Amino acid sequence: MEHALSLFVRSIFVDNMIFAQFLGMCSYLAVSKNVKTSFGLGIAVTFVLVATLPINYLLQVHVLQPGGIFGDMDLTFLSFILFIAVIAAFTQLVEMVVERFSPSLYSALGIFLPLIAVNCAILGGSLFMQQRINYSPDDTRAILSVWDSIVYALGAGLGWMMSIVALSAIREKMEFSNVPKPLQGLGIVFITTGLMAMAFMCFSGLKI
Repeated sequence: MEHALSLFVRSIFVDNMIFAQFLGMCSYLAVSKNVKTSFGLGIAVTFVLVATLPINYLLQVHVLQPGGIFGDMDLTFLSFILFIAVIAAFTQLVEMVVERFSPSLYSALGIFLPLIAVNCAILGGSLFMQQRINYSPDDTRAILSVWDSIVYALGAGLGWMMSIVALSAIREKMEFSNVPKPLQGLGIVFITTGLMAMAFMCFSGLKI
């Protein structure tokens, strides 16, 4: 339980997908114009991470790695194809659900909802999982079971959602601020993101 808690906290703050890994920046910058849309996208990204990462963990351990169902055959070169196929399938499911139950959110997210399939934060989660399987059990970053993969996916998703919601809240306030003309638009957003990333560096030495 202690390992799961440490993994969860690390994935939100220490190994944050946005501020530590800088993954998923395209949708992070483009969609973070209002809190409601950002929250909806954050929920979708978290759901896809939680749904796909355990499946990709099982594929990695029982199919791709030597010692799986194919014996000593090493099929890890297929990991990109299989991981993306699983992510794309669940992204299509999320897209259909959002379109059915929240057409306004579907319209607000636009092209960035189907692009969850190629969101580098989601694929990055599976690739980090692939690395962490081989970590020492004493390492707080290690992913040693399906449960660990779910905990890591949930933490990574919540960290990404927290980051985009925080930026969108700041951007809504900046609409009423006197931003210098050369910095208006993405200029001030890049500066704000950099400052937020610097603030998150205070968690880099956190150990649980």
